[in-house]
Amino acid sequence: MDSVDLEVLRSATTWFKAGHAVVLATVVKTWGSAPRPIGAMLAIRDDGQVSGSVSGGCVEGDLIERVHAHKLASDKPEVATYGVSKEQADRFHLPCGGTLQLVLEPLKDSAGLDQLLVAIERHELVARFLDLDTGQSRIEPGRWSDALEFDGKLLKTVHGPRWRLLLIGAAQLSRYVAQMAQALDYHVTVCDPREEYAQAWDLPGVPLERGYPDDVVLAMNLDAHSAVVAVTHDPKLDDVALLEALKSPAFYVGALGSKANNDKRRKRLADFDLSAGEISRLHGPVGLRIGSRTPPEIAVAILAEMTAVRHGVHIPHGIEPPKAGIEAGRGDRQREPVLPDRLRPLPLGSAKPGGR
Repeated sequence: MDSVDLEVLRSATTWFKAGHAVVLATVVKTWGSAPRPIGAMLAIRDDGQVSGSVSGGCVEGDLIERVHAHKLASDKPEVATYGVSKEQADRFHLPCGGTLQLVLEPLKDSAGLDQLLVAIERHELVARFLDLDTGQSRIEPGRWSDALEFDGKLLKTVHGPRWRLLLIGAAQLSRYVAQMAQALDYHVTVCDPREEYAQAWDLPGVPLERGYPDDVVLAMNLDAHSAVVAVTHDPKLDDVALLEALKSPAFYVGALGSKANNDKRRKRLADFDLSAGEISRLHGPVGLRIGSRTPPEIAVAILAEMTAVRHGVHIPHGIEPPKAGIEAGRGDRQREPVLPDRLRPLPLGSAKPGGR
């Protein structure tokens, strides 16, 4: 679940308890280009205040106006569709002829959302079912493979962290990676059997596993929604975790360390029952090469690369981005950084070449 949408649920609950009428809008289907994904949510308060977004601003104004005038979802859930005709697409500025279908749910009580929020805050994955005929909802335990489903009468939405990240090592870098990953909707687990590191781990919402890394990897039963990053610099811990993670369906497996150290690591892994294809899946050195040096910067680089892989964006490995050079001018003045042609800003209106 998008962390932005979690804020929508919190706002909706707070407003309802304060005595406001609230309508919850959920994107259930899109055609063509859509600025927000299926499952995105928007809470609309009776005075027009909103939290979240379902279209990046294209249709929110019309929704607010119609909800405020009690022309939409005043008594029970309804379905609203935008962009069916060219007139609507032009009116609401939907990009590339996009079409958007929403389920609008007027909140009748806060108990259901309270229960949902408690489950999410416990980092549980749950499915919520909304009956459009009765307006009744229920919550059931979810599965990692669950996705939004809507058949016109019953809406199933998935809430809680749908992505998992296992960090091998409980040192300072893991703390930054874990905090940023939580904001990106990952359920984060840290594994470190070392007593001195385990005693200092106290990050809320991030459990610490004390077992040996390969056992923890196997116990987690990693799937295509999982990532593993090893950051201990200790081959006895990192390599055994990577050995199992690279054989799993995990979408991302990375290891901290220099290129030379990771080349040595690949040679060590080749002595075990890993194929060349499995070893080639290793992201090492881990993270995008953005010149990061401090733990927070390295965390940004790691999560940036994970995000790119998660969204299917190909980033060539082994390419060192050129650094901008600063040439001193006359006197005390300094000239602007000298950038290679491919890094210079494009003139307004020019076509953007293919790239990352």
